[in-house]
Amino acid sequence: MARIGYARGSTRDQHPEAQGERLKAAGCTRVYVDHGASGAKASRPEWDKCLERLEPGDTLVCVKLDRIGRSVRNLIDVANLLETRGVDLVCLDQPIDTTSAQGKLFFTILAAFAEFERALIIERTKDGLAATAARGRNGGRKARLNESQVTYARQLRAEGKSVREIGVTLAEMANQDKPVSRQTVYRALGMAQLGVLTWGFLG
Repeated sequence: MARIGYARGSTRDQHPEAQGERLKAAGCTRVYVDHGASGAKASRPEWDKCLERLEPGDTLVCVKLDRIGRSVRNLIDVANLLETRGVDLVCLDQPIDTTSAQGKLFFTILAAFAEFERALIIERTKDGLAATAARGRNGGRKARLNESQVTYARQLRAEGKSVREIGVTLAEMANQDKPVSRQTVYRALGMAQLGVLTWGFLG
Protein backbone atom coordinates (compact mmCIF):
# COMPACT_ATOMS: atom_id res chain seq x y z
CA MET A 1 0.00 0.00 0.00
CA ALA A 2 1.73 3.13 -1.25
CA ARG A 3 0.87 6.81 -1.64
CA ILE A 4 1.63 7.80 -5.23
CA GLY A 5 1.62 11.45 -6.26
CA TYR A 6 0.88 13.06 -9.60
CA ALA A 7 1.63 16.67 -10.58
CA ARG A 8 1.05 18.50 -13.85
CA GLY A 9 2.15 21.93 -15.02
CA SER A 10 0.68 23.54 -18.13
CA THR A 11 2.64 25.63 -20.63
CA ARG A 12 1.65 28.78 -18.80
CA ASP A 13 2.78 29.76 -15.29
CA GLN A 14 2.23 26.67 -13.18
CA HIS A 15 5.10 25.02 -11.36
CA PRO A 16 4.86 21.24 -11.03
CA GLU A 17 8.04 21.23 -8.92
CA ALA A 18 6.17 22.99 -6.11
CA GLN A 19 3.34 20.51 -6.47
CA GLY A 20 5.86 17.67 -6.22
CA GLU A 21 7.29 19.02 -2.99
CA ARG A 22 3.84 19.21 -1.43
CA LEU A 23 3.05 15.67 -2.54
CA LYS A 24 6.26 14.35 -0.99
CA ALA A 25 5.44 16.22 2.22
CA ALA A 26 2.06 14.48 2.18
CA GLY A 27 3.80 11.12 2.34
CA CYS A 28 4.06 10.16 -1.34
CA THR A 29 6.90 7.72 -1.93
CA ARG A 30 6.82 8.27 -5.69
CA VAL A 31 5.75 11.38 -7.62
CA TYR A 32 5.09 11.50 -11.36
CA VAL A 33 5.35 14.93 -12.99
CA ASP A 34 4.24 16.04 -16.45
CA HIS A 35 5.84 19.31 -17.56
CA GLY A 36 4.05 21.59 -20.00
CA ALA A 37 1.23 19.12 -20.56
CA SER A 38 -2.21 20.48 -21.30
CA GLY A 39 -5.04 18.86 -19.40
CA ALA A 40 -6.92 18.58 -22.69
CA LYS A 41 -4.35 16.20 -24.16
CA ALA A 42 -5.52 12.63 -24.33
CA SER A 43 -2.07 11.26 -23.47
CA ARG A 44 0.31 12.48 -20.79
CA PRO A 45 3.47 10.31 -20.52
CA GLU A 46 3.99 10.51 -16.75
CA TRP A 47 0.26 10.19 -16.09
CA ASP A 48 0.21 6.99 -18.11
CA LYS A 49 3.19 5.67 -16.10
CA CYS A 50 1.45 6.66 -12.88
CA LEU A 51 -1.66 4.67 -13.79
CA GLU A 52 0.47 1.65 -14.66
CA ARG A 53 2.26 1.86 -11.29
CA LEU A 54 -0.89 2.00 -9.15
CA GLU A 55 -1.86 -1.26 -7.44
CA PRO A 56 -4.85 -2.31 -5.30
CA GLY A 57 -4.62 -0.67 -1.89
CA ASP A 58 -2.56 2.30 -3.16
CA THR A 59 -3.65 5.92 -2.86
CA LEU A 60 -3.28 8.45 -5.67
CA VAL A 61 -2.57 11.94 -4.34
CA CYS A 62 -2.84 15.22 -6.28
CA VAL A 63 -2.87 18.90 -5.32
CA LYS A 64 -6.03 19.79 -7.24
CA LEU A 65 -8.59 17.76 -9.18
CA ASP A 66 -7.85 19.65 -12.41
CA ARG A 67 -4.34 18.16 -12.36
CA ILE A 68 -5.74 14.70 -13.17
CA GLY A 69 -9.00 15.42 -15.01
CA ARG A 70 -9.48 17.08 -18.42
CA SER A 71 -13.22 17.64 -17.83
CA VAL A 72 -15.94 16.67 -15.38
CA ARG A 73 -16.73 13.63 -17.51
CA ASN A 74 -13.07 12.61 -17.69
CA LEU A 75 -12.70 13.13 -13.94
CA ILE A 76 -15.60 10.77 -13.32
CA ASP A 77 -14.02 8.21 -15.65
CA VAL A 78 -10.73 8.47 -13.74
CA ALA A 79 -12.50 8.08 -10.40
CA ASN A 80 -14.38 5.01 -11.68
CA LEU A 81 -11.15 3.51 -13.02
CA LEU A 82 -9.41 3.99 -9.68
CA GLU A 83 -12.34 2.49 -7.79
CA THR A 84 -12.38 -0.53 -10.10
CA ARG A 85 -8.68 -1.08 -9.45
CA GLY A 86 -9.05 -0.64 -5.70
CA VAL A 87 -7.11 2.63 -5.59
CA ASP A 88 -8.16 5.59 -3.42
CA LEU A 89 -7.90 9.26 -4.39
CA VAL A 90 -6.82 12.14 -2.16
CA CYS A 91 -6.77 15.82 -3.16
CA LEU A 92 -4.75 18.19 -0.96
CA ASP A 93 -6.45 21.51 -1.81
CA GLN A 94 -9.99 20.19 -1.94
CA PRO A 95 -11.84 18.03 0.60
CA ILE A 96 -11.60 14.90 -1.52
CA ASP A 97 -10.61 11.63 0.11
CA THR A 98 -12.23 8.45 -1.17
CA THR A 99 -10.96 6.53 1.83
CA SER A 100 -13.91 8.17 3.61
CA ALA A 101 -17.64 7.77 2.99
CA GLN A 102 -17.93 11.53 2.38
CA GLY A 103 -15.32 11.39 -0.37
CA LYS A 104 -17.11 8.57 -2.17
CA LEU A 105 -20.41 10.47 -1.89
CA PHE A 106 -18.82 13.51 -3.55
CA PHE A 107 -17.99 11.56 -6.69
CA THR A 108 -21.44 9.97 -6.75
CA ILE A 109 -23.02 13.44 -6.73
CA LEU A 110 -20.52 14.73 -9.29
CA ALA A 111 -21.32 11.85 -11.63
CA ALA A 112 -25.05 12.58 -11.31
CA PHE A 113 -24.54 16.24 -12.22
CA ALA A 114 -22.31 15.32 -15.16
CA GLU A 115 -24.95 12.96 -16.53
CA PHE A 116 -27.65 15.59 -15.99
CA GLU A 117 -25.60 18.19 -17.89
CA ARG A 118 -24.98 15.78 -20.75
CA ALA A 119 -28.69 14.94 -21.00
CA LEU A 120 -29.60 18.64 -21.10
CA ILE A 121 -27.11 19.33 -23.89
CA ILE A 122 -28.43 16.43 -25.97
CA GLU A 123 -32.04 17.51 -25.43
CA ARG A 124 -31.32 21.14 -26.38
CA THR A 125 -29.39 20.01 -29.44
CA LYS A 126 -32.31 17.88 -30.64
CA ASP A 127 -34.76 20.71 -29.94
CA GLY A 128 -32.62 23.10 -31.94
CA LEU A 129 -32.44 20.72 -34.90
CA ALA A 130 -36.19 20.12 -34.77
CA ALA A 131 -36.80 23.88 -34.83
CA THR A 132 -34.49 24.23 -37.82
CA ALA A 133 -36.30 21.46 -39.69
CA ALA A 134 -39.65 23.09 -38.92
CA ARG A 135 -38.45 26.22 -40.70
CA GLY A 136 -37.89 24.16 -43.83
CA ARG A 137 -34.13 23.66 -43.54
CA ASN A 138 -32.71 20.16 -44.00
CA GLY A 139 -29.83 18.83 -41.97
CA GLY A 140 -26.55 17.97 -43.65
CA ARG A 141 -22.90 18.82 -43.96
CA LYS A 142 -23.56 22.54 -44.48
CA ALA A 143 -25.75 22.98 -41.41
CA ARG A 144 -24.45 25.39 -38.80
CA LEU A 145 -24.42 24.44 -35.15
CA ASN A 146 -26.56 26.11 -32.54
CA GLU A 147 -25.25 27.11 -29.12
CA SER A 148 -26.11 23.77 -27.49
CA GLN A 149 -24.38 21.84 -30.26
CA VAL A 150 -21.28 24.02 -29.98
CA THR A 151 -21.17 23.38 -26.22
CA TYR A 152 -21.55 19.64 -26.76
CA ALA A 153 -18.89 19.61 -29.49
CA ARG A 154 -16.43 21.32 -27.15
CA GLN A 155 -17.26 18.86 -24.38
CA LEU A 156 -16.59 15.95 -26.71
CA ARG A 157 -13.27 17.49 -27.75
CA ALA A 158 -12.30 17.93 -24.07
CA GLU A 159 -13.03 14.22 -23.61
CA GLY A 160 -10.47 13.43 -26.30
CA LYS A 161 -12.81 12.84 -29.25
CA SER A 162 -11.43 13.56 -32.73
CA VAL A 163 -12.94 16.14 -35.07
CA ARG A 164 -14.23 13.30 -37.25
CA GLU A 165 -15.88 11.55 -34.27
CA ILE A 166 -17.52 14.80 -33.15
CA GLY A 167 -19.03 15.34 -36.61
CA VAL A 168 -20.40 11.81 -36.70
CA THR A 169 -21.84 12.05 -33.17
CA LEU A 170 -23.62 15.35 -33.88
CA ALA A 171 -25.08 13.90 -37.08
CA GLU A 172 -26.30 10.74 -35.34
CA MET A 173 -28.05 12.82 -32.68
CA ALA A 174 -29.85 14.72 -35.44
CA ASN A 175 -30.65 11.55 -37.42
CA GLN A 176 -28.61 12.87 -40.36
CA ASP A 177 -27.08 10.57 -42.94
CA LYS A 178 -23.93 12.65 -43.39
CA PRO A 179 -21.53 13.75 -40.62
CA VAL A 180 -21.31 17.42 -39.75
CA SER A 181 -18.46 18.83 -41.84
CA ARG A 182 -14.99 19.22 -40.36
CA GLN A 183 -14.97 22.93 -41.10
CA THR A 184 -18.21 23.36 -39.14
CA VAL A 185 -16.70 21.46 -36.20
CA TYR A 186 -13.49 23.51 -36.51
CA ARG A 187 -15.51 26.73 -36.22
CA ALA A 188 -17.35 25.39 -33.17
CA LEU A 189 -14.01 24.59 -31.52
CA GLY A 190 -12.48 27.94 -32.44
CA MET A 191 -10.12 26.19 -34.88
CA ALA A 192 -11.42 27.53 -38.21
CA GLN A 193 -8.17 29.32 -38.96
CA LEU A 194 -6.36 25.99 -39.25
CA GLY A 195 -8.05 25.29 -42.56
CA VAL A 196 -8.85 22.14 -44.46
CA LEU A 197 -5.25 21.00 -44.84
CA THR A 198 -4.76 20.42 -41.11
CA TRP A 199 -7.60 17.99 -40.48
CA GLY A 200 -5.36 14.96 -40.69
CA PHE A 201 -3.31 16.15 -37.71
CA LEU A 202 -6.32 16.95 -35.55
CA GLY A 203 -8.40 13.81 -36.13
